[in-house]
Amino acid sequence: MTAAVPEVLLLDGVLDAEQAAGTVRSILAEQQRDGAIPWFTGHHLDPWDHTEAAMALDTAGEHAAAKAAYRWLADRQNADGSWYAAYGYGHGGPDGEVVNAAKETNFCAYVAVGVWHHHLSTGDDAFLEWIWPVVRRALDFIVGLRLPGGPIAWRVAENGEATDEALLTGSSSILHALRCGLAIADYLEEPQPDWELAAGRLRHAIAHHPERFLDKDRFSMDWYYPVLGTALRGPAALERIEREWDRFVVPGLGVRCVSDRPWVTGGESAELALALWAVGESDRAVDILRWIQKHLRHTDGSYWTGYVFEDDAIWPEERTTWTAGALLLAVAALGGDPATVAVFGGDDLPTGLVVQDCC
Repeated sequence: MTAAVPEVLLLDGVLDAEQAAGTVRSILAEQQRDGAIPWFTGHHLDPWDHTEAAMALDTAGEHAAAKAAYRWLADRQNADGSWYAAYGYGHGGPDGEVVNAAKETNFCAYVAVGVWHHHLSTGDDAFLEWIWPVVRRALDFIVGLRLPGGPIAWRVAENGEATDEALLTGSSSILHALRCGLAIADYLEEPQPDWELAAGRLRHAIAHHPERFLDKDRFSMDWYYPVLGTALRGPAALERIEREWDRFVVPGLGVRCVSDRPWVTGGESAELALALWAVGESDRAVDILRWIQKHLRHTDGSYWTGYVFEDDAIWPEERTTWTAGALLLAVAALGGDPATVAVFGGDDLPTGLVVQDCC
């Protein structure tokens, strides 16, 4: 690490200075020489979680490491603006080898969120201008996969065929990416009307037409991601949070990954905390972050993926960079980190066009 962690990463009952530094080090320890941030040693990288970890590094002032992560994305981008779903590191084959050649659209879009967060963290105009073509190609690829009614197809298979189905979680994340992409476009004075229309239609679909998405109601991400992805704010967001709270939240432990399993997960818990903060529920957000310290934090500052509470067992036995990253981002928002507040609060992000029902 280059320096002491910023005060925004210190939160009573969650992270003190030493603990925060340990969590940052746990991500840096997994970053490869080429900038890649895999899930953990010997596992793969996916572009979405890679970006989330890079954003967490920016909250800690590790801007050079975050920049290296974005350069990795720039170097690996496909000609059509996409990335593949998974790249292997330490798995027995060449580092960076494609191990899943499908293209998941929310994975490809998230670079826009990370790049805008990096710029707000650093003020590095030269880097933003350099990576702008990468962001533009990525979001053009996404917008080209719009489905009737506003959702975005969630996947392009290995054979190049796009599905005609959309996921609520993925589309909510894509909306966030389109809004961040529009913020970059505004800053660089590069208007993107297709993105504005796509964002408006997508936001309307998420807020008003759940039937346009695959039914993944068991998964907590489908519950809170419309809030985390900025589609819902105000009373509608709070009503959604309250409606499913008892189904997904296990007091004292965290958030279930799926409603019918006795399994709480660190990534979902931290992301829900971030969503709660975004709608003014900071006290509940802090409670959740405190709960997961008891059974998911490792002594080196990394975080286990999940805990099966009926068996009092860690499962799977892996400590993931994206779990640590989500935790740091939630703490940074609660601590008032300007870049994280701007990106996840969403108040100043362009909304796109306001639309009603469309076909």
